[in-house]
Amino acid sequence: MKKYFGTDGIRGAVGEYPITPDFMLKLGWATGKVFAQKGKGKVLIGKDTRISGYMFEAALEAGLCSAGIDINMVGPMPTPAIAYLTRTFGAQAGIVISASHNAHYDNGIKFFSAEGVKLDDEIELAIEAAMEMDFVIVQSSEIGKASRITDAAGRYIEFCKSTYKCPTKLQGLKIVVDCANGATYHVAPNVFKELGAKVSVIANTPNGLNINDDCGSTKPAKLAAEVIRQNADLGIAFDGDGDRVIMVDHTGTIVDGDELLFIIATAKLGTKKDHRGVVGTLMSNLGLEHALQEKGIDFARAKVGDRYVMAELLGRNWLYGGESSGHLICLDATSTGDGIISALQVLSAMQSSRQSLQALKSGMAKYPQFMISVKVGNRGKLATNSIIANAIRDIESTLGDTGRVLLRPSGTEPVVRVMVEGMDAILVERLTSELAGVVVSELA
Repeated sequence: MKKYFGTDGIRGAVGEYPITPDFMLKLGWATGKVFAQKGKGKVLIGKDTRISGYMFEAALEAGLCSAGIDINMVGPMPTPAIAYLTRTFGAQAGIVISASHNAHYDNGIKFFSAEGVKLDDEIELAIEAAMEMDFVIVQSSEIGKASRITDAAGRYIEFCKSTYKCPTKLQGLKIVVDCANGATYHVAPNVFKELGAKVSVIANTPNGLNINDDCGSTKPAKLAAEVIRQNADLGIAFDGDGDRVIMVDHTGTIVDGDELLFIIATAKLGTKKDHRGVVGTLMSNLGLEHALQEKGIDFARAKVGDRYVMAELLGRNWLYGGESSGHLICLDATSTGDGIISALQVLSAMQSSRQSLQALKSGMAKYPQFMISVKVGNRGKLATNSIIANAIRDIESTLGDTGRVLLRPSGTEPVVRVMVEGMDAILVERLTSELAGVVVSELA
């Protein structure tokens, strides 16, 4: 069991252990100690725009240098840019200081390997083991050096543009881009502009405190309103660190990660029955699964979290996967989830087919999905409770192959998330409420 690392690095409230400067100093040293065993190398450090990033950047820098590791710092950059730059500069690892879609009062640390993917469990456990050791600085002559990469944004912009393969560029498209006052603010607009689109930008004035504040992929209402006001063709919203994307069609309708994944998969893979498939999660809409199956595209579900989606993709040798939240993975384009690159794959599908975003997503009908979080006393009895199991079977029998049931214990709270999905919204809402009542009565 890991003490600090979760499914996506280390994250929490700023000032509360372990998201403190002293912990980050020791974490930098422990990380450096582990990678120094592989020989003298360097580590990249990037961050999003939240104010605490300066503090943690300095702490990590000191820790890594004290372990004998050289550092390249790139400043505010999207998380997937660090994955790319880590590969490009031949670094041993990349570190991102970010709490993704969370507010400014949270922060965290994400790691990438030399290959631009999340660290293996073995390395994370080795870093945690080093955290328990005494802090010993290398000899003065061996202390690491720190330098700043000044052309990181330009390099990443060119890389993103290189993943857009459609001969028809973006001329004629009017796009509104919401940067969430986060790490994409100085990158994403330029990518779309340089590919020929007419771009209008909102939430691109970060001040350290307004990251994800009523904007971005988790709150796209303002983007939708702006698309309608400007009579734009579509809108694109990123989260604070740029690894998620949600889009808005010309009518102001939200197009979520499931729908975007459907568009990318069907555009890339067509209707052949011998192609590789798509990975979603336990929370992916059943409409996605059915729509892909109708196209002859295999579909598999992983646990919630991009780490698990990636593992399933690699295990099956498939290329495309993602989550409803907009964290999409296109392994034919890059090594990790990337909001900008995912958006470009959707735009490529639009331009290749000469269809609007609304038309492309119409091939997938989302099923009504209701979820209730109920507080329980003992989540551990969920799997063995026969009354709950019988209630689930009854609902599954009622829904048949047009719906599904999911009970998912929270990993951080004493709650169970009860979800029912099906074609009839009224029926689904009633069944969700009834099942939630059974869970409360049995596990309260």
